[in-house]
Amino acid sequence: MTQSQYPCANCGANVEFAPGTTVLKCPYCGAETPLVPTGRQIREHSYTEFAGLPRKPIAALAPYTFTCKGCGAITQSDKISERCQFCGAPLVADVSDTDQVVPEAVLPFGVDRPALREALKKWVASRWFAPNGLKKVTEAESSHSTYLPHWTYDASTVSRYSGQRGEHYWVTETYTDNGETKTRQVQRTRWYPAGGTVARDFDDVLITGTTRVTAKYLDQLEPWPLPAAEPYRPEYLAGHETLRYDVEPETGLGAAKARMAPVIEGDCRADIGGDEQRVDEVRTQYDNLTFKLMLLPVWIACYLHAGRTYNIMVNGRTGEVAGERPYSAAKIAAAVTAAVLLIAAIVVLIVLDKRSS
Repeated sequence: MTQSQYPCANCGANVEFAPGTTVLKCPYCGAETPLVPTGRQIREHSYTEFAGLPRKPIAALAPYTFTCKGCGAITQSDKISERCQFCGAPLVADVSDTDQVVPEAVLPFGVDRPALREALKKWVASRWFAPNGLKKVTEAESSHSTYLPHWTYDASTVSRYSGQRGEHYWVTETYTDNGETKTRQVQRTRWYPAGGTVARDFDDVLITGTTRVTAKYLDQLEPWPLPAAEPYRPEYLAGHETLRYDVEPETGLGAAKARMAPVIEGDCRADIGGDEQRVDEVRTQYDNLTFKLMLLPVWIACYLHAGRTYNIMVNGRTGEVAGERPYSAAKIAAAVTAAVLLIAAIVVLIVLDKRSS
């Protein structure tokens, strides 16, 4: 396996990609190396052609073997990029000659450590009833920058559906109330068979390509500015951790179709019209199906409280924060006590007011 390390032209140390810039920066002398555009374009790949190619499942691939050019240490890892465990030098694997799908695009980090601290401070400040120790997650040492693999899928869909259209009408109903006969208007629905065809184009349906992070919180980091993505180049990974995908493209496609399904059903309901709709069956044909693998930037912070680890994630482009948080029993008890005292004080004031009047 080949790998990449990028020495500083000024001092010889390893440079890293600086978030929010287009340069590789030396963490020691501060020298910058601009990233010269390569002219390469982001491409969508035909899923039909890909499905016919022989390849190994990602779980069957061996880990990468990194040989640090700085200290000479040899380590193995299933990550595309990380730091040397002994000297901290950034290491990036060359994935072009492996049996896995090669990343096509990368959304470079835009949030640096100072911006990360500010995002975490705002998030912590908005967490009511959180223990005071939660403030520790704002420390830079508790977080690391990670590129997470994602699949995107494009498709032109044509869906044939069958269902029913409901149209409301009103009838006069007679009823008895305390011995008195009254009338009222009651809504009824008359149903008619319906069927038709709808079409929709989907672009960049985003599916997480790793099971090593909590999908619920990762979804909360959306939306991602995908149009700002750059063609993949290993320099963007230098100094940052990059996970290798463990969700196969076929599995990702199934998840993408599941995300398309409610949108298509909404189109069917709109096409049926009427006051209410029932969709009984939808048969969808997927044409021009393409996909790509892209890397999205996430800051991951860990926080230990009462023997449990909580994970917090920050969108590396927008600063959006999502994650777990502990609750402070003392703060909750204090709030409940304060609420009870406030209610008691209001009751006393009301009683005193009535007595004085």
